Amino acid sequence: MSRRLEDEGHPEDRGHPEEKRHAEEKSPVSFMAHVARLPQKGLPVVVEADDAQRRALAAVHGLLSVEAYRADLVVTPWKRHGVEVTGRVEADITQECVVTLEPLAAHIDEAVEGLFLPDDSRLGRLGFEGGGEIVLAAEGPDSPETFHGDTVDVGALAEQFFGLAIDPYPRKPGVSLDAGEETVQEENEFRRRLKSLLGKS
Repeated sequence: MSRRLEDEGHPEDRGHPEEKRHAEEKSPVSFMAHVARLPQKGLPVVVEADDAQRRALAAVHGLLSVEAYRADLVVTPWKRHGVEVTGRVEADITQECVVTLEPLAAHIDEAVEGLFLPDDSRLGRLGFEGGGEIVLAAEGPDSPETFHGDTVDVGALAEQFFGLAIDPYPRKPGVSLDAGEETVQEENEFRRRLKSLLGKS
């Protein structure tokens, strides 16, 4: 089975990929893999965050801390000039429970996959700017991104999947959001009564 990616809209509406890249902030775990001459079996890449990078990751993703972060990736040739990145990202993080506000430990183990095409390649132009189509495996990654030059930021790709795996509403086991709402209601009622006793409206 396969999927076909069809172009929508006009090139001028999207802007140049290089301009978008400069507009974005650099990933704390950025790792530029050279893809000009990749071995057929792929280029293994390991990205393991140090203390400073873990602190930066915590700040970017709104975490209390990141105790460990490691991405094991393989960069392989795809199509004629494209690149495929596969692997996993694992991390130990500490979040704040949205109900009790207590620290909450969590482990992340997420698959990483991505496709990249040179921004000046014929396939890239046809797929993204010429109204053409690119055939993709149904079970594979989403539509390809473009890259400039001979390097791809595989570290930034792994961080994207790390961010998607973070629970946006972490709760301690046995604690429901209703408990938090009841606490807020009780606090509001207490403040109302206190203002009434003090003669304030």
